[in-house]
Amino acid sequence: MRVMPAVGRRPAVGAITGLISRNRLFAVTLAVAALIRLDIELGYRWQSWFNDSWGYVDSAVTLQLGTTRVSGYSLFLYLLRPFHSFALVTVAQHLMGLLVGVMIYALARRRFSAPSWLAVLMTLPVLFDGYELIIEHMVMSDTLFLFLVMLALMIMLWWPLRDDAGTPRWRVLWLRCAVAGLLLSLSALVRSDGLAMLGITGLWILLALGLGRVGWRKFIASAVAFGVMGLAPVVGYESWYHAQHGQFAMSASTGVFPYSRVMAFADCSKMGNLPVDLLALCSTVPPSQRPISQDYIWDLTTPLNRFPAPKFSPLPNSIARQFAIRAIESQPFAYAEIVLKDTWRAFYWPHTAYPNDQTADLYLFGYNSVPIASGHAADGYPSSAQAYLGGANPQTQVVNPFAGAIRVYQRYVWLPGTIYGLILLAGAIGIVLVWRRRGRADGLAVLLPWITSLVLIVIPAATADFDYRYVTTAVPFACLAAAMSYGKSAAAQSRSGARVASGAGAEAGGTPSLASRLTGGRLGGGPVGAGDDKRNLAPDAS
Repeated sequence: MRVMPAVGRRPAVGAITGLISRNRLFAVTLAVAALIRLDIELGYRWQSWFNDSWGYVDSAVTLQLGTTRVSGYSLFLYLLRPFHSFALVTVAQHLMGLLVGVMIYALARRRFSAPSWLAVLMTLPVLFDGYELIIEHMVMSDTLFLFLVMLALMIMLWWPLRDDAGTPRWRVLWLRCAVAGLLLSLSALVRSDGLAMLGITGLWILLALGLGRVGWRKFIASAVAFGVMGLAPVVGYESWYHAQHGQFAMSASTGVFPYSRVMAFADCSKMGNLPVDLLALCSTVPPSQRPISQDYIWDLTTPLNRFPAPKFSPLPNSIARQFAIRAIESQPFAYAEIVLKDTWRAFYWPHTAYPNDQTADLYLFGYNSVPIASGHAADGYPSSAQAYLGGANPQTQVVNPFAGAIRVYQRYVWLPGTIYGLILLAGAIGIVLVWRRRGRADGLAVLLPWITSLVLIVIPAATADFDYRYVTTAVPFACLAAAMSYGKSAAAQSRSGARVASGAGAEAGGTPSLASRLTGGRLGGGPVGAGDDKRNLAPDAS
């Protein structure tokens, strides 16, 4: 007698392609998004540059880990270096952007059976926002970071913690925790915000496992799997950094950037008796008249330059960290105010020229190539970018009419910050509704992408300064949470469908047995007892 496959056991890739093929609207949406990205490649051959791009390429060419920021993205570039092509880099990133849209749609539809129109609608920001598109086309870490975090969340949320019979999915569970931990750890090497994602997801897993009552052995094993795989790449990276720079760390900026943050309000007269080395970092300029926070890092007149160069080295970084801590401890309300103020910038309707016109212009598809920064010679070439290409010209080739078309497109197609705020609000309301109507497990599932989105805009405001590219990274997670909030859970839908299929296999008012659901009610007999993994026909654990 042939046993039918268990509900929900279809391979994830097959399930996703099936979802796309059944929805012509999303298939067309995805195709149009791909064509726009093709236009970008043809119009801006084959990359766009940002201020931070040169440091990433330096590390990719020399394999010297950067001290200013983590260099995981440089390792991604290094893997692609044998092809001597930035086109391969940006095409890969455009594919990542498309796949993020696919993951949002598939997870919303499959896991929570969100309405098709809503699932498609929530993919539009990542698929079509003009600012998202240019960041995908930059030699920058943001798109890779977004892809890794979204993939980790999808792995954790794709399957419920328990199957339709209420049996914990044990074997899948610990493996999911391990893979998610690895992906989030890799994201922390790409952008330091990943460390926060690693911690938040770890706490979420502990809470989900505890509420799911999976048993203490399974609880410990899953938590250990996540912890080990989450720490391994970070420890390995820090060991490599120690071999090159003499200290176990991921960068030498963990004090420098917070110092620049607190200089927006720091008043040394309120910080008690400061040691001489900390006094050197004070400013007599009133906070209301001070420049933007970033200037306290990059401006040549910054107090950090009073210490021996380079500023991204252990001594200045340590002193800057101590100063930042003292400023926050002595003026906690001023710190909270500046964090709230810069977080609120994410919800402005227009994109203002912040932090300055020069930076804002880099987020626009321009008329000319951005000049190659000086001081980045490598391997006998005048720039590391040229060395990466094996001597070819690294300047962007601006080609019309493709470039002109995407410039006009970006002028009109972008997501206002206020709309992002409304999406985030819809997700917050959805968490409450899901928790009350569908239970705490589904409520927790929606909470994870929602809190991820919020944290990704708060962390930069709390540790450095506001930047629009951080918002583009945060938006897709808010969209996922909103889409998941207003649908019927896939598990509930599966149970409903199974009850109809089993017919008389279940007693009136009762729940059909797992064996009955697997065989369409052809085996006969009463329901198998819950937890009896020797008599039912399903695997003991999936």
